[in-house]
Amino acid sequence: MMTSLFASGHAADVILAVLCAEGLWLRWRRGWSWGQVLGLLGPAALIVLGLRAALTGADWWWIALPLAASLPLHLMDLRSRLAARPPA
Repeated sequence: MMTSLFASGHAADVILAVLCAEGLWLRWRRGWSWGQVLGLLGPAALIVLGLRAALTGADWWWIALPLAASLPLHLMDLRSRLAARPPA
């Protein structure tokens, strides 16, 4: 059972579903903008997509592309958080 869950990539699908639920909760219950939600959860979702590709035996570039795309999104999130931080 667990072997097929990981070999099929469905374990990553479960994680992606949880990330989506978290994003919706942050948006509607905490009042975050979609940009804030994307900045926080986007890099994680891309990394999990890379994990899914690796679990299912995809070509290397299907693994590398989402991993590489997660870095600029993460850096944009960090930049926006630093800009919003009050000066010391």
